[in-house]
Amino acid sequence: MLAFILRRLAQALFVIAAMLVIVFFGVNVVGDPIYMLISPEMDQQQIAETARQLGLDRPIWEQFLVFLKNAVQGDLGRSFVHGESAIKLILSRMPATLELAFVALFMAIVIGLPLGLYAGLKPESRLSRFIMAVSILGFSLPTFWVGLMLILTFAVGLGWLPATGRGPTVSIFGLETSLLTLKGWQHVALPALNLALLKISLVIRLARAGAREAALMDYVKFARAKGLSQSRIIGVHILKNIMIPIVTVLGLEFGSLVAFSVVTETIFAWPGMGRLLLEAITRLDRPVIVAYVMVVVVLFVAINLLVDMVYSALDPRVRLTEATS
Repeated sequence: MLAFILRRLAQALFVIAAMLVIVFFGVNVVGDPIYMLISPEMDQQQIAETARQLGLDRPIWEQFLVFLKNAVQGDLGRSFVHGESAIKLILSRMPATLELAFVALFMAIVIGLPLGLYAGLKPESRLSRFIMAVSILGFSLPTFWVGLMLILTFAVGLGWLPATGRGPTVSIFGLETSLLTLKGWQHVALPALNLALLKISLVIRLARAGAREAALMDYVKFARAKGLSQSRIIGVHILKNIMIPIVTVLGLEFGSLVAFSVVTETIFAWPGMGRLLLEAITRLDRPVIVAYVMVVVVLFVAINLLVDMVYSALDPRVRLTEATS
């Protein structure tokens, strides 16, 4: 078990190191940020001085060595626009993005699981067909269009929920959250639903397929033959078995909720990491872009590492396969 964990840790560190190189050169060969940062009234001498202060006058390989030296110490550079540490800027916006991602994941489970379960147990009913048709729409409709329609319907038309921004926050153990206030939930409802739409469709599909397969298993037939109630058969014998793949997939999908919340945060003016990334891209704020991508890479690597470790703990055949290979 220890050898398995050490091997996985070594692979994770290799992936992070490789992405560090790819992301740095990928971002630094695009455009010249100096002309996005200077005033139009500056002369060439002032422009050269600004480039020198930002370290942009050095060769790319020298910039990379400086970046690598600082990255080892946890410093991914200073924002060209904000003049602050890029990693601190990202981390200051992370609670808002994580809050949005957790609520979206919660919605995906609460809404998607019962609908998928019903569609799997009663596949020929009209409601089941309607649920599956709606799930296809969830995969097909573009996120930005759905977000605009939600704003037009629930904020502009009905006036039930606010269209933009994050609600008032409360500090708990040093972390700011808006989920402990009513206005906070009102503000997070629409962007979380928009972000969760694709995951709701995914859970519906997984739950339906799992329920249809589990319903034909011998242990379910035996439970029916024993005269157990339908609710007990579903809750104990079907739901517990289909939850394993659903939880696994949603655990991996949580990383994508955090990484790909850019569109939703922009539409709903949600003050998270995604909106900060979009602002950084439009102004070529390279340190912030690199810091964002590296934070997302580390998050994905950490989640996959955790899943691998849990798998190896639950199923010894995984460790044996690794050992023989």
